[in-house]
Amino acid sequence: MNITQLLFWFLSVMALFSALMVITSKNPVYSVLWLIMVFFAISGHYFLLNAQFLAIVNIIVYAGAIMVLFLYVFMLIDVRKSSEPQKYRWIRLAGAVAGGCLLLVLVAALRNIDIKNQLAEVKTGNIGLIKNLGIELFTNYVVPFEISSILFLSAMVGAVMIGKKE
Repeated sequence: MNITQLLFWFLSVMALFSALMVITSKNPVYSVLWLIMVFFAISGHYFLLNAQFLAIVNIIVYAGAIMVLFLYVFMLIDVRKSSEPQKYRWIRLAGAVAGGCLLLVLVAALRNIDIKNQLAEVKTGNIGLIKNLGIELFTNYVVPFEISSILFLSAMVGAVMIGKKE
């Protein structure tokens, strides 16, 4: 077993364990922290697939920005057991039935996949490299890229103008 396989299995176990902890944690703050661990494990898988750009964007956008916003909201609203509404048994039963239906659909959709003949390219290829993305972005797609930057700039100026006090 080489280091790539060992890293794959470690990251897979880490992602599955963290995802289970997201679901089973009673405290929402702990659930968000476990979800950040899931995002780091997924980013590790992106690195193994030689997709550095996706890995970095996943860490910056999801684990960084969105999860910090979740933590901020959970800390802003006071989540306690006394303020939590009572959950009825039929709601839990409906959730279990819906989850079982989703599992059946996934099993039916993935039943006929021939996974033995599909190989993932690890440490080969250059399709996910940041260098190649930059070359493609600034040669073939430079006009849409610059138009989107002007759009973002105008949105920032508009937000400042709306937020400015008279």
